[in-house]
Amino acid sequence: MILKITPDKEKAKSILKLIKEREDFVKTIDNEKFSTNTVENYYEIIKELASALILLDGFKSTGENAHKDLIDYLINYKEFKERDIVFINDLRIKRNNSLYDGKKIDIVYLRNNKNRILEIIERLKKTIKNKL
Repeated sequence: MILKITPDKEKAKSILKLIKEREDFVKTIDNEKFSTNTVENYYEIIKELASALILLDGFKSTGENAHKDLIDYLINYKEFKERDIVFINDLRIKRNNSLYDGKKIDIVYLRNNKNRILEIIERLKKTIKNKL
């Protein structure tokens, strides 16, 4: 569920610092050998960027479907289209399957989608920067 809160620039900035650390870490991972870990980290970066973005607007996601609600909420930003939301939700499902069911994310998925993932990350960062 999405809740209305007081906008929190400082918390958003703090999240951005942690994201930078995660980005630095994911750059050190051997993508070919550790495709699952790489995709999981990319998903976490996207999720945290989305959290920082809605914090700036005075919202937060909470509850059992918090991640799905957070991703679905991105449709409210002109920078994100329905196809982006569908893709990020697919990424969320892949991450959940690996994390909770032990399913490996094949390197082919990462090879085919890495550029799109990185483009979404950059778009989220740009949207946040414009709000700060």
